[in-house]
Amino acid sequence: MGLFDDINQFLEERLDEFLQNNPHLELQALEEQLREQEQDTTKLISRLQLEEKSLQDQILAIANDIQTWHGRIDKAEKANRQDLASAAREREAELLRQGNQIWGQMQGVKQRITQAKELLLQVKQKRQEVKQSTSAQANFTSTINSSSDTIGWDRGANSPQYHRSADPLEAEFQKWEVDEELEQIKKNINQ
Repeated sequence: MGLFDDINQFLEERLDEFLQNNPHLELQALEEQLREQEQDTTKLISRLQLEEKSLQDQILAIANDIQTWHGRIDKAEKANRQDLASAAREREAELLRQGNQIWGQMQGVKQRITQAKELLLQVKQKRQEVKQSTSAQANFTSTINSSSDTIGWDRGANSPQYHRSADPLEAEFQKWEVDEELEQIKKNINQ
């Protein structure tokens, strides 16, 4: 397994290096991860809601059984059949314990639904932040590209060609600011 782990680590390092050199791709990958997490969380919420409905149905069925056995207890006591009344009380108590246990499970599922909904909201917010950063970076890139357009005199007159390029210091600071914003978004996502 050592060779496989080494190759895997090497590939991960190259991927990290590539993404660092291409921050727009890193943002796109991050947005894709968040989109997948959003889908997974939505599926989880649906599954938990189905589980909650199933538990509610079980509780209702147990409640009906409890009513049935309670009526049998009364009927057995009126008929002076203490043996049947006692057995019916035990069954009723067993159903109550079972109902309480399922009720507890349902409360746990409801709590997990609430947590999953909170997570979904956070993931959506993070994804929106990444989208905004992606569009900000795209705007930055297009600004850099458009500012490197040329302004010139007529070449036909043998005049010198004048090129205006983006201020390298300005470009470096803008790149640095975008990278800082990207790192902050990553930190926020990992919290």
